[in-house]
Amino acid sequence: MSKSRRTFPQNLQTHYDCCNLCPRRCGADRTRGRRGFCGQGQALRLAWAGIHCGEEPPVTAQKGSGTVFFTGCTLKCSFCQNHQISHEGLGAEVSTDTLAMIFLDLQKQGAENINLVTATPFIPSIIDSVRLAQKRGLSVPILWNTSGYESGESLELLDSFVDIYLPDLKTLDPVLSDRLFAAPDYPEVARIALIRMTESTEAVFEGDKLQRGVMVRHLVLPGELESTKEVLQWYRENLYGRALLSLMFQYTPVSHGQPVPAHPRPSASFGRESGGATPSSSNTPIPLSNRRVKRNEYDLVFKWLEELKIEEGFVQEFASDEAWLPDFSRLNPFAADLSRAVWHYHEGFVE
Repeated sequence: MSKSRRTFPQNLQTHYDCCNLCPRRCGADRTRGRRGFCGQGQALRLAWAGIHCGEEPPVTAQKGSGTVFFTGCTLKCSFCQNHQISHEGLGAEVSTDTLAMIFLDLQKQGAENINLVTATPFIPSIIDSVRLAQKRGLSVPILWNTSGYESGESLELLDSFVDIYLPDLKTLDPVLSDRLFAAPDYPEVARIALIRMTESTEAVFEGDKLQRGVMVRHLVLPGELESTKEVLQWYRENLYGRALLSLMFQYTPVSHGQPVPAHPRPSASFGRESGGATPSSSNTPIPLSNRRVKRNEYDLVFKWLEELKIEEGFVQEFASDEAWLPDFSRLNPFAADLSRAVWHYHEGFVE
């Protein structure tokens, strides 16, 4: 179900000359060794690729999602569970040809899709890699796993090859978005981006497996439930019936990017059976309180789902037991029953 018959954009590397790939529009000339807000130059950098079985059921499906974690990020949220790669720059450079080989290896290993995580800084190079891989037989859907902080120009590029969009909708409160990831324009940008995604990509299922379409993720933050309520109301009014919802309760306090106990995998379902940007006003994101979501907060969110008649989607179960955040310095950053490595920044391809 790929979009290989679509015309790929040309002269892509010029996007690195004065980088405006994300809404921060930092203008860095990444071709001359300068780094953008994301912390990246022109060279493709990634940390890990493998078969991941901890995503939502329509994404994981039967054999798992072929997940590729890229280095850097355009938001750098203070609570990021992938802090090692988003903030600390863990990863290694690869060529577009090597990335195409990774895609093909993931497909060979049974991946249901190619799941590109926080890849916005490298859109031009990724398009080149997808083009190469599809010429060599890549046929599974391409999934764009994003913060939701995408510019209109980048979405035009993405529409040439993305089959499935998996965006976050973190908050619609500009004060909170400024506080947490120094991007007060996030709410407006995300609204426009998500509506654009649903307009360009209608849902297509093969059984319970999502082949095309949009699934919106929202992470519930402790002590910030009014933000969640606003997100749910907006989703119900603007996206319900056009995009699935995935509610996540895995927020975990992080300290200097080191692994600390976290909630486990997604996800139980409800409804469908599972089978020019405004400059930020602050320089350093401010962390949330040092606790997880409480049971009464979890229950209140479910009450809002019922009141809003949001009847299809997915939600993480509330859990009191502890798991660990991913550690990308290990060959397998996740629990062994959730994933297996295909490529690692330190080891290369895994036999």
